[in-house]
Amino acid sequence: MTGRNGINWTREETILAFDLYCRTPFSKISQSNKEVMELARLLRRTPGSIALKMQNLAHYDPCLRERNVTAMAHTSKLDRQIWEEFEDNWEELSFCAQEILATRKSVRVEEVVNIDIDEIPEGEYREQIMKRRVGQYFFRMSVLNSYNYSCCITGIKKPEILIASHIKPWKRSDAKTERANPSNGLCLNAFHDKAFDKGFITLDSQYRVIISKYLIDAEMDDDTKKWILGYENKPIILPDRFEPGKSLSNIIMIKSSFDNLSLSGIYEMKKGDYSNEW
Repeated sequence: MTGRNGINWTREETILAFDLYCRTPFSKISQSNKEVMELARLLRRTPGSIALKMQNLAHYDPCLRERNVTAMAHTSKLDRQIWEEFEDNWEELSFCAQEILATRKSVRVEEVVNIDIDEIPEGEYREQIMKRRVGQYFFRMSVLNSYNYSCCITGIKKPEILIASHIKPWKRSDAKTERANPSNGLCLNAFHDKAFDKGFITLDSQYRVIISKYLIDAEMDDDTKKWILGYENKPIILPDRFEPGKSLSNIIMIKSSFDNLSLSGIYEMKKGDYSNEW
């Protein structure tokens, strides 16, 4: 098979590289990465060229810049265009990437990300559902990867019990800029995800864990209470990138006047007005 190294990158190829960049921890961007090698085979480029393109895209990552992480400086005009086009439209990025992959693999989009929508009739509603589920896939993979598949509170590394938890609830998130935005997520184990979703724990402005008195006063055995309280006021493990809450609107990290945490965890809202559809 003839390779394509030395040939200018196309828009479609750059979109695929950006999508993979978002789903790969920065420290694991290398030519030996399995997904990098898979994309290289699909594009008929070397794994090294794929990794280099991802490093080029990292040049525009504001989170890496704030941490003074050095990325490749020699980028193209197309790299900047793709970053600026999709940095505030994550669901569209993911859907475009999966459409490109599906076309190149001669399969349907739902087969690429293994989602089942056969029961939904063809039409506009089906496409909306498919976009939403592709966005869910992108959100989960991007959040878990940015935290290196580790609960940000406990450090537990067990993918089967890890959840990409929304900071700002799906129902109240902007469909374009927030719902699939990896910065709108925390990687939590199932217990802390539920506690966060119900408002029994939240974070302060320094990303330290705050526990509601309603959880502290709940009936439980001493060992469980000791385990829960052991994380109080402890800072979370920050992600590789996609700083939590970054670029989200109306962020509030406070206790209410009654010491009862807001139901959104980080976002203050009326009781019961939340959705955890993702």
